[in-house]
Amino acid sequence: MAPRSFTGGCHCGAVRYEVTVDLDRTNTCNCSRCSKLGVIWSFTSPENFTLVAGADALTSYRFNRRIIDHRFCAKCGIESFAQGTAPSGAEMMAINIRCLDAVDIDALTPGRFNGLDL
Repeated sequence: MAPRSFTGGCHCGAVRYEVTVDLDRTNTCNCSRCSKLGVIWSFTSPENFTLVAGADALTSYRFNRRIIDHRFCAKCGIESFAQGTAPSGAEMMAINIRCLDAVDIDALTPGRFNGLDL
């Protein structure tokens, strides 16, 4: 499947975005944060991401090596995306696939990323 365009955002609707991602390239992470949240990630370049609403509602959290800025809504607490630096050094956006509109989560086959050992 080729990358497709989606809309997404947080639970309360304050944060909304448009993004192009490849749902054939999703993964789960076993790090201390992602494993507790149950997030399914897909990664894309910043050019494929547009924050439509909610810049003023976003807050962030960084941990461990502090290379990923986990962005979440200060009103409802949902992390619908993150931004940071990929292992290659390139800037990237991490999209929480569970926060995209009209995606059949059960149809996905996420890979596994070992973030616990980073």
